[in-house]
Amino acid sequence: MSEKIYLETEDKMKKSFQAIQKEFSTIRTGKASASLLDSVKVDYHGAIMPLNQVASISAPEARLLIVQAWDKSIVGEISKAIQKADLGLNPLLEGNIIRLPIPSLNEERRKEMAKHCRKIAEEGKVAIRNVRRDANEQLKKAEKDKQINEDEHKKGAEKIQKLTDRFASMIDDLMSAKEKEIMEV
Repeated sequence: MSEKIYLETEDKMKKSFQAIQKEFSTIRTGKASASLLDSVKVDYHGAIMPLNQVASISAPEARLLIVQAWDKSIVGEISKAIQKADLGLNPLLEGNIIRLPIPSLNEERRKEMAKHCRKIAEEGKVAIRNVRRDANEQLKKAEKDKQINEDEHKKGAEKIQKLTDRFASMIDDLMSAKEKEIMEV
């Protein structure tokens, strides 16, 4: 019983960690990355679609993204969608290609973004701790219902605490790497 709780807990913590990774990948650091445009949605003949489903995105240089529309008629829509996404990027149209120069971040903006990343990391740790709390409650209930004994409860709680510490540490490492990337000039 406690092994089942442990595996469910590990799975939930893994999903929380992956959500943080995904959120970090959309934060602009001054380097070109196709994932910067993950949040951009385009109106494609009445249907709202992710940008990567109506165009190819590449980063030929460290500070340039190229968006190539598959359908020339929506280049204007793509450009509007990028501006509306408020990413601080200015699309330059050239036929069915959109060039997106990635501007350098100023010091104040870098600090703001680092602060935002720390907030995301803290929210992630809170999510991990909530998963731990739920798992501990399940263990307590299992012991109360006589599905496990007191020793199994204690061992299960220790395993879950180690798991919590491991994921919290992974979030800290991810945060440090992202902060370093943001503060890099």
